Amino acid sequence: MCDEDAGRGPEEAEVGSVSVNLAKGQSVSLLKSTGETLTVVRMGLGWKSAPGKRGFFSRRPKEIDLDASALLYDGKVMSDVVFFSHLVSNDGSVQHNGDNLVGGAGAGADDESIMVDLTKVPRRVTQIVFTVSSYTGQNFLEVQNAHCRLVDETTGRELARYELTGGGPHTGQIMAKVERDGEGGWKMTAIGAPASGRTFRDMLPFIEPFL
Repeated sequence: MCDEDAGRGPEEAEVGSVSVNLAKGQSVSLLKSTGETLTVVRMGLGWKSAPGKRGFFSRRPKEIDLDASALLYDGKVMSDVVFFSHLVSNDGSVQHNGDNLVGGAGAGADDESIMVDLTKVPRRVTQIVFTVSSYTGQNFLEVQNAHCRLVDETTGRELARYELTGGGPHTGQIMAKVERDGEGGWKMTAIGAPASGRTFRDMLPFIEPFL
Protein backbone atom coordinates (compact mmCIF):
# COMPACT_ATOMS: atom_id res chain seq x y z
CA MET A 1 0.00 0.00 0.00
CA CYS A 2 1.35 3.44 -0.86
CA ASP A 3 2.06 5.95 1.90
CA GLU A 4 -0.91 8.22 1.24
CA ASP A 5 -3.21 5.35 2.28
CA ALA A 6 -1.66 5.11 5.75
CA GLY A 7 -4.29 5.53 8.42
CA ARG A 8 -7.09 4.64 6.03
CA GLY A 9 -9.30 1.67 6.86
CA PRO A 10 -8.29 -1.73 5.52
CA GLU A 11 -11.32 -1.89 3.22
CA GLU A 12 -10.83 1.35 1.29
CA ALA A 13 -7.99 3.03 -0.58
CA GLU A 14 -7.61 5.89 -3.03
CA VAL A 15 -5.95 6.06 -6.41
CA GLY A 16 -2.89 8.27 -6.17
CA SER A 17 0.23 8.75 -8.27
CA VAL A 18 1.36 5.22 -7.38
CA SER A 19 -0.50 1.99 -8.13
CA VAL A 20 -2.37 0.60 -5.13
CA ASN A 21 -1.69 -3.02 -4.22
CA LEU A 22 -5.06 -4.27 -3.04
CA ALA A 23 -5.63 -6.87 -0.37
CA LYS A 24 -8.51 -9.32 -0.64
CA GLY A 25 -11.77 -7.50 0.08
CA GLN A 26 -10.24 -4.04 -0.26
CA SER A 27 -11.72 -1.34 -2.51
CA VAL A 28 -10.24 1.60 -4.38
CA SER A 29 -12.11 4.65 -5.67
CA LEU A 30 -11.71 5.20 -9.41
CA LEU A 31 -10.92 8.88 -9.46
CA LYS A 32 -8.16 10.80 -11.18
CA SER A 33 -5.75 12.82 -9.05
CA THR A 34 -7.83 15.88 -10.06
CA GLY A 35 -10.91 14.30 -8.49
CA GLU A 36 -12.55 13.59 -11.85
CA THR A 37 -14.04 10.19 -12.55
CA LEU A 38 -12.06 7.96 -14.89
CA THR A 39 -13.55 7.38 -18.33
CA VAL A 40 -11.97 4.30 -19.94
CA VAL A 41 -10.29 1.61 -17.85
CA ARG A 42 -8.76 -1.74 -18.75
CA MET A 43 -8.86 -4.79 -16.52
CA GLY A 44 -5.78 -6.84 -17.32
CA LEU A 45 -5.53 -10.45 -16.19
CA GLY A 46 -2.38 -12.53 -16.29
CA TRP A 47 -1.10 -15.91 -15.16
CA LYS A 48 1.69 -18.39 -15.58
CA SER A 49 1.38 -22.16 -15.84
CA ALA A 50 3.11 -24.10 -13.08
CA PRO A 51 6.15 -26.17 -14.12
CA GLY A 52 5.52 -29.72 -15.25
CA LYS A 53 7.86 -32.67 -15.30
CA ARG A 54 10.23 -33.10 -18.21
CA GLY A 55 12.75 -35.88 -17.85
CA PHE A 56 14.81 -36.18 -14.68
CA PHE A 57 16.48 -32.78 -14.47
CA SER A 58 14.29 -30.17 -16.11
CA ARG A 59 10.73 -28.95 -15.88
CA ARG A 60 8.56 -27.16 -18.38
CA PRO A 61 5.25 -25.35 -17.85
CA LYS A 62 2.05 -27.15 -18.74
CA GLU A 63 -0.19 -25.36 -21.19
CA ILE A 64 -3.32 -24.10 -19.49
CA ASP A 65 -6.19 -22.18 -21.04
CA LEU A 66 -7.63 -19.65 -18.62
CA ASP A 67 -10.49 -17.51 -19.85
CA ALA A 68 -11.30 -14.04 -18.58
CA SER A 69 -14.93 -12.91 -18.48
CA ALA A 70 -16.76 -9.73 -17.47
CA LEU A 71 -20.30 -10.13 -16.17
CA LEU A 72 -22.54 -7.06 -16.17
CA TYR A 73 -25.17 -6.92 -13.44
CA ASP A 74 -28.34 -4.92 -12.99
CA GLY A 75 -28.51 -5.22 -9.22
CA LYS A 76 -28.17 -8.96 -8.70
CA VAL A 77 -29.42 -9.94 -12.14
CA MET A 78 -26.87 -10.62 -14.89
CA SER A 79 -27.83 -8.54 -17.93
CA ASP A 80 -24.87 -9.22 -20.24
CA VAL A 81 -21.51 -10.96 -20.35
CA VAL A 82 -18.29 -10.48 -22.30
CA PHE A 83 -16.07 -13.51 -22.90
CA PHE A 84 -14.22 -15.32 -25.70
CA SER A 85 -17.42 -16.10 -27.65
CA HIS A 86 -19.01 -12.67 -27.12
CA LEU A 87 -16.20 -10.13 -27.29
CA VAL A 88 -18.28 -6.93 -27.07
CA SER A 89 -21.20 -6.21 -24.75
CA ASN A 90 -24.55 -5.51 -26.38
CA ASP A 91 -24.29 -1.81 -25.50
CA GLY A 92 -20.65 -1.55 -26.68
CA SER A 93 -19.28 -0.37 -23.33
CA VAL A 94 -17.20 -3.49 -22.54
CA GLN A 95 -14.79 -5.16 -24.96
CA HIS A 96 -12.61 -8.30 -24.66
CA ASN A 97 -9.25 -8.37 -26.47
CA GLY A 98 -9.57 -12.05 -27.40
CA ASP A 99 -8.72 -15.47 -26.01
CA ASN A 100 -5.17 -16.43 -25.02
CA LEU A 101 -5.05 -20.23 -25.13
CA VAL A 102 -1.88 -20.86 -23.12
CA GLY A 103 -1.13 -17.91 -20.83
CA GLY A 104 2.07 -15.94 -20.70
CA ALA A 105 5.34 -15.63 -18.90
CA GLY A 106 3.64 -14.55 -15.69
CA ALA A 107 6.10 -11.72 -15.16
CA GLY A 108 3.41 -9.14 -14.45
CA ALA A 109 2.22 -8.84 -18.05
CA ASP A 110 -1.42 -9.26 -19.02
CA ASP A 111 -2.53 -12.32 -20.96
CA GLU A 112 -6.09 -11.13 -21.54
CA SER A 113 -7.59 -7.66 -21.18
CA ILE A 114 -11.11 -6.34 -20.94
CA MET A 115 -11.76 -2.68 -21.75
CA VAL A 116 -14.56 -0.79 -20.02
CA ASP A 117 -15.77 2.62 -21.17
CA LEU A 118 -17.38 3.82 -17.95
CA THR A 119 -19.11 6.68 -19.76
CA LYS A 120 -21.01 4.21 -21.96
CA VAL A 121 -22.07 1.71 -19.30
CA PRO A 122 -25.89 1.89 -19.06
CA ARG A 123 -27.23 3.33 -15.82
CA ARG A 124 -29.04 0.08 -15.09
CA VAL A 125 -25.67 -1.72 -14.85
CA THR A 126 -24.54 -1.34 -11.24
CA GLN A 127 -21.52 -3.65 -11.20
CA ILE A 128 -19.18 -5.58 -13.47
CA VAL A 129 -17.62 -8.77 -12.11
CA PHE A 130 -14.36 -10.12 -13.55
CA THR A 131 -13.65 -13.83 -13.45
CA VAL A 132 -11.04 -16.30 -14.67
CA SER A 133 -11.91 -19.93 -15.36
CA SER A 134 -9.97 -22.94 -16.59
CA TYR A 135 -11.60 -24.06 -19.81
CA THR A 136 -9.29 -27.08 -19.96
CA GLY A 137 -10.38 -28.17 -16.47
CA GLN A 138 -6.95 -27.87 -14.87
CA ASN A 139 -7.09 -26.44 -11.37
CA PHE A 140 -5.31 -23.49 -9.82
CA LEU A 141 -2.64 -25.72 -8.29
CA GLU A 142 -1.29 -25.67 -11.85
CA VAL A 143 -1.32 -21.87 -12.08
CA GLN A 144 1.30 -19.44 -10.82
CA ASN A 145 1.41 -15.66 -10.49
CA ALA A 146 -2.22 -14.93 -11.34
CA HIS A 147 -3.12 -11.25 -11.10
CA CYS A 148 -5.64 -8.65 -12.14
CA ARG A 149 -4.85 -4.97 -12.53
CA LEU A 150 -6.81 -1.89 -13.45
CA VAL A 151 -5.26 0.57 -15.91
CA ASP A 152 -6.34 4.08 -16.90
CA GLU A 153 -6.49 3.50 -20.65
CA THR A 154 -6.20 7.23 -21.38
CA THR A 155 -2.77 7.55 -19.74
CA GLY A 156 -1.63 3.91 -19.57
CA ARG A 157 -1.09 4.27 -15.82
CA GLU A 158 -1.73 1.28 -13.59
CA LEU A 159 -4.21 2.27 -10.89
CA ALA A 160 -4.56 -0.86 -8.80
CA ARG A 161 -3.34 -4.45 -8.76
CA TYR A 162 -4.45 -7.58 -6.98
CA GLU A 163 -2.05 -10.53 -6.81
CA LEU A 164 -3.60 -13.93 -6.27
CA THR A 165 -1.54 -15.87 -3.74
CA GLY A 166 -1.71 -19.62 -3.38
CA GLY A 167 -3.43 -22.16 -5.60
CA GLY A 168 -6.07 -24.72 -4.90
CA PRO A 169 -8.16 -27.52 -6.37
CA HIS A 170 -10.70 -25.08 -7.84
CA THR A 171 -11.03 -24.38 -11.57
CA GLY A 172 -12.32 -20.82 -11.38
CA GLN A 173 -11.53 -17.57 -9.61
CA ILE A 174 -13.66 -14.50 -8.99
CA MET A 175 -10.98 -11.85 -9.28
CA ALA A 176 -12.57 -8.42 -8.75
CA LYS A 177 -15.52 -6.20 -9.49
CA VAL A 178 -16.05 -2.61 -10.58
CA GLU A 179 -19.22 -1.08 -9.16
CA ARG A 180 -20.99 2.25 -8.85
CA ASP A 181 -20.17 4.02 -5.61
CA GLY A 182 -23.55 5.73 -5.17
CA GLU A 183 -22.02 9.18 -5.70
CA GLY A 184 -21.78 9.22 -9.48
CA GLY A 185 -18.43 7.42 -9.62
CA TRP A 186 -17.01 3.91 -9.57
CA LYS A 187 -14.83 1.78 -7.34
CA MET A 188 -12.92 -1.47 -7.74
CA THR A 189 -13.02 -4.23 -5.12
CA ALA A 190 -10.61 -7.17 -4.99
CA ILE A 191 -12.53 -10.41 -4.38
CA GLY A 192 -10.10 -13.29 -4.92
CA ALA A 193 -12.63 -16.04 -4.21
CA PRO A 194 -12.33 -19.60 -5.57
CA ALA A 195 -15.08 -21.14 -7.66
CA SER A 196 -15.77 -24.33 -9.56
CA GLY A 197 -16.48 -24.41 -13.26
CA ARG A 198 -14.94 -24.21 -16.70
CA THR A 199 -17.09 -21.30 -17.90
CA PHE A 200 -18.70 -18.21 -16.42
CA ARG A 201 -22.07 -20.00 -16.42
CA ASP A 202 -20.73 -22.63 -14.04
CA MET A 203 -19.49 -19.88 -11.71
CA LEU A 204 -22.75 -17.93 -11.35
CA PRO A 205 -23.74 -19.50 -7.99
CA PHE A 206 -20.30 -18.64 -6.58
CA ILE A 207 -20.54 -15.02 -7.75
CA GLU A 208 -23.94 -14.38 -6.16
CA PRO A 209 -22.69 -13.82 -2.56
CA PHE A 210 -20.43 -10.98 -3.77
CA LEU A 211 -23.15 -8.96 -5.49
